[in-house]
Amino acid sequence: MAAKSVRFAALAGVLMLAACAGQETPVPSQPSFYQSMARPGAVLDTAAAASMVSGYRQNNGLDPVTIDPELTRLAQEQAQAMAKRDKLDHNLIKPFPARLKASGYRAAGAAENIGAGYHTLAEAFSGWRDSPPHRANMQLRGAKRMGIAAVYAPTSKYKVYWSMILAVPDKD
Repeated sequence: MAAKSVRFAALAGVLMLAACAGQETPVPSQPSFYQSMARPGAVLDTAAAASMVSGYRQNNGLDPVTIDPELTRLAQEQAQAMAKRDKLDHNLIKPFPARLKASGYRAAGAAENIGAGYHTLAEAFSGWRDSPPHRANMQLRGAKRMGIAAVYAPTSKYKVYWSMILAVPDKD
């Protein structure tokens, strides 16, 4: 009788292993807001950025934001200009209001946050949230659109340059 129990236990173990062998358990990946932008080919998850900023805004009684391709293009240009010159500055191309106007983007209001040295979206967001002027920009009343970019510059002092634009849609 003991031999039957041992054989049954062994057979049960083999069947359980066989059942598990056909199923691959996915390895949980790191959330995109923790992925380093300080590497070649890094791609910023703009949807995760919008979700993070929207959650923050909603926690503060404000409207969520959605990604706007034109604002993302403008943010990309600003981040690239800062990376190219290895300098954190709103006015490298032109002052922000002039850049927005020159692009033809129509907004009732807009704000820009820039940053450098943050390697992840989570770090950039936290830096902006913890800075009163940047926090005020993220809490821009009426903002519903957003663009964001991160540019890797391996030979620069900061390695990663960030730009985020929030805009209030024009009322016309």
